[in-house]
Amino acid sequence: MQVRANTWLAPAKLNLFLHIMGRREDGYHELQTLFQLLDVGDTLRFAVTPRGELQLHLIANSTGQLVPLADNLILEAARLLRDHVGNPQLGAEIQLEKQLPMGGGLGGGSSDAATTLLALNQLWELGLTRQELQALGLQLGADVPVFIGGRSAWGEGVGEKLEPVKLPTRWYLVITPNCLVSTARIFGHENLTRNTQAIKMADFLAGGSRNDCESVTRNLYPEVDKALNWLSKYGPARMTGTGASVFADFPGEEPARAALSALPDCWRGFVAQGVNSLEPSRDAT
Repeated sequence: MQVRANTWLAPAKLNLFLHIMGRREDGYHELQTLFQLLDVGDTLRFAVTPRGELQLHLIANSTGQLVPLADNLILEAARLLRDHVGNPQLGAEIQLEKQLPMGGGLGGGSSDAATTLLALNQLWELGLTRQELQALGLQLGADVPVFIGGRSAWGEGVGEKLEPVKLPTRWYLVITPNCLVSTARIFGHENLTRNTQAIKMADFLAGGSRNDCESVTRNLYPEVDKALNWLSKYGPARMTGTGASVFADFPGEEPARAALSALPDCWRGFVAQGVNSLEPSRDAT
């Protein structure tokens, strides 16, 4: 068997808004959100091997965080895909260049898992459809399907009911304060708003949206509150997901980078452009 390899971008996402409309019997929450994909993210390199082994190596890490490898969603995704097709002889060596912080609400782990499903479906020549991969990905996390779809999208349900959207080109400054937000803690909090009414895209465009998780996260994690207050000097600042990352949009790259240059040393940040879609191969080379 010939060994083949390729490199993929696992992009970040922003939740431009996040409304919680109720809690389901299975414990998940019904929500509405608008996923904006970004042109930056983690990088994964895949090599198909003939040994039936799955290996994950961390080759670079700019997050300053300890990245667990043994129970990583990347390996979970590879095993899930292999089990789904019933071929234990399928193997891969995967290298991860970690750029996106964990616990930031940027979808790093979910994007890595989605990219793994897409890449190995291609490299193992399995021929699964994007819809089949999205159904598998939902078993790994509610955000995984949007990354498999590869398009910015309006999301409902637990985030798996997706309608692709075309958003105007914007640049974003994304800041991650030095704290790790627990998604389970936020969604389980007694003060979380869970009765927001459904809206339409026109309501969002008119400014009728928010992140229902933001007030709870700001109270529990003061660093998130500080970051939002600082960023609000440059325009409306919002939180993505349950945090900790916050963002503001800019009409161009230059003003976004000017704001980044003033960022306090205690926080990490990056500038990215919003993208409406990514090519299926998402080759990052």
